[in-house]
Amino acid sequence: MAHFARLDQNNIVINVVKVNNQDCVDSDGIESEQVGIEFLKTLFGADTIWRQTSYNMNMRKNYACIGYYYDAELDAFVSPSPYPSWMFNADTCAWEPPVAPPDDIVENQNYEWNEADQLWQQISTSQST
Repeated sequence: MAHFARLDQNNIVINVVKVNNQDCVDSDGIESEQVGIEFLKTLFGADTIWRQTSYNMNMRKNYACIGYYYDAELDAFVSPSPYPSWMFNADTCAWEPPVAPPDDIVENQNYEWNEADQLWQQISTSQST
């Protein structure tokens, strides 16, 4: 299956759909994004805007989700900024906090970003018995 993101006039993702691989193959049997786009335009209208996306993120940096922005210059899908203080990394097309996360965040410790104080806060996880 191939996945395609439908964009609005401002390059915001408004839908993501699956397309059978056979509907993305040209007359030479080669998979083509443009063939998939033309197929989708027959279903959704000639004026619709589409870009292919990938769960494996082997194209366009991130898998497209509703609300993401397609940056044509970077040829990438970009999520909305999670916080005003976070900076966009154009190389990875990801948002980065102004303060690195704690080292033990990878050890399943629960932290959340505190925008007001500009720091990572450990959150308690209560377990009920």
